[in-house]
Amino acid sequence: MTNLDGPSHPPLTGDKPTQLIVFLHGYGSNGDDLISLAPYLAPAVPEAEFLSPNAPFPCEANPFGGFQWFGLEERDAATRLAGARQAAPILDAYLDEQLAARGLGEADLALVGFSQGTMMALHVGLRRAKPVAAIIGYSGLLVAPELLAEEIRSKPPVLLVHGMADDVLPFAAMAEAEVALRAAGVPVMSEGRPGLPHSIDQRGLELGASALHQVLCRHHDHHH
Repeated sequence: MTNLDGPSHPPLTGDKPTQLIVFLHGYGSNGDDLISLAPYLAPAVPEAEFLSPNAPFPCEANPFGGFQWFGLEERDAATRLAGARQAAPILDAYLDEQLAARGLGEADLALVGFSQGTMMALHVGLRRAKPVAAIIGYSGLLVAPELLAEEIRSKPPVLLVHGMADDVLPFAAMAEAEVALRAAGVPVMSEGRPGLPHSIDQRGLELGASALHQVLCRHHDHHH
C-alpha cells in the first residue's frame, strides 16, 4: 500500500482533535495547495485537525512536485472509473489509518475535495460501509454515475460547489452529479458560482465552513 503523506493543520483549540477533515487535491497539484484553506475553515470547526495528503502517484504531466490520484491521458469515463478504482483502496486505507490513530470514527470525518479530489471524495466516501459526516466537492464530477445506485454503501450529506465559468470540468457536471446522488438517496446541496473559473472562491469557502460546522459540531454536541 502506498502510504499517503502531506501537510496538516492542528485544531484551533490546541487540544487533541475530536474531528478530522481530509482535503483531496486536484490533478497535478499537491497537499500544500488545499492545506492553505485550513485557517479559513478552522474557526467553524475549532476541534478539527486538517490533513492534506499528496495523491499517491507522481503527475505524468508535472512530475516535479505534482501528484495525481489517476492519470488523465484519456479524458474519458472508462479511464476515470479505472483510475478511481485503483486509487480508492489507497485512500480508504489512509482514512482508516488516520481515524484509528486518533481514536475517531466516520461520524467525525469530513472529506473536502477539489476537481479530481472531488471525484475521489465522492467515489470513496459513498462506498464506505459507514457514512462519513459530510463530503464537500468543489469543481468536480461524479465518476460513473450509472454505477452509483448499485455500488453505494452509505449516504453522507454532500455539498457541491462549482464555478459556472469552469473551462476544465464543465459546470454541467454539478447537475449531473446531483441528479445521480439524489436518485441514490443522498442528501445534496449545491451552488453554482457565476463567473467563477476552475477554482474555489470566498462564497464557496463560506458554504464549506458552514456545512462542516453543521455536520461536525452538531454531531459533537450530542456527545457532551
